Amino acid sequence: MKHLKLLLAFLLVFVANTVSAQSTFDKWPAIKEFHEIMSETFHPAEEGDLAPIKARSEEMMNKAAQLLKSEVPVEFKTDAILVSAEHLQMKSKALNKIIKSNGSDADVVKSITDLHNTFHEIVGLCSEQKK
Repeated sequence: MKHLKLLLAFLLVFVANTVSAQSTFDKWPAIKEFHEIMSETFHPAEEGDLAPIKARSEEMMNKAAQLLKSEVPVEFKTDAILVSAEHLQMKSKALNKIIKSNGSDADVVKSITDLHNTFHEIVGLCSEQKK
């Protein structure tokens, strides 16, 4: 039941941010590239399939690093967004470390979920900047 409530809350936030996220992705290609890997790995992990994230954790870590090095659109260059992007990079490194050290599936799920939440925090902050 707890997972269902969490999923419903996530879906509500996701739907609310979809339109503004699309323009965020158009303005900031690096976040779009990160999102592609996130969506292709997180959603299977939600269903218990950890193979995609286990195969692509290093790629995700590299995309998070590229995100920080990318040209951040001026309207998204706020302290809050940049700090969250740094957290995204650190959490992606931690996830990759868990996977490379054969951490438990529960630790992988917890880590990718935390990373996913941080990603959506960034998208939400970007949406707020456009208002």
